[in-house]
Amino acid sequence: MDLTAAGTTATALPANTPLPANTPLKVAVILASNREGRFAPVVADWFLSRTDGHPAISTDLVDVAALGLPAALSYRPGPEDRALLAEVSGRLADADAFVVITPEYNHSYPAPLKNLIDWHHAEWQAKPVAFVSYGGISGGLRAVEHLRQVFAELHAVSIRDTVSFHNAGALFDDEGRHRDPAVPDAAAKALLDQLVWWGLALRDAKEVRPYGG
Repeated sequence: MDLTAAGTTATALPANTPLPANTPLKVAVILASNREGRFAPVVADWFLSRTDGHPAISTDLVDVAALGLPAALSYRPGPEDRALLAEVSGRLADADAFVVITPEYNHSYPAPLKNLIDWHHAEWQAKPVAFVSYGGISGGLRAVEHLRQVFAELHAVSIRDTVSFHNAGALFDDEGRHRDPAVPDAAAKALLDQLVWWGLALRDAKEVRPYGG
């Protein structure tokens, strides 16, 4: 988000200078599936329609299907892999908070999401992570419970409340609209309220004392 007015020159803030209180929380929304015919974009569009216009949030959609990250982890990636990583790593580092939109595959979450997570470390630290899940009868919640353990290892703070869609394909019409939006809308509001609270609190805390986990 460009906060510089047209025709003016941005001035870098000194280290540890508190951001203005009205600076929106930068939220990276991670779309976790790259499966052919995936339902993920329907859920992502629904969620982003709930964040559009939110006064405390700006979003960046990070779609694993578009990243092309190398599957083999390396301490010394080659030039092409470094170039691929640089763009997404910068986006994750710039984020104040994350929302992971994930399906459940075989009682867990998709491999491309684990690959994205494992290529990074400091980018996740001391930031809140919220979850929007979808699937069959479980609504993707088993994937979310696995992810909570992974993000705890990375010093991230998982948000308690989730949004989950059980038997998701039957819940949306052909235009991607939820057929009975009152309950999921309320769940999304609760999730965003918690995410903003934790995101602002952790952002402010790190401006006073950098996190060294």
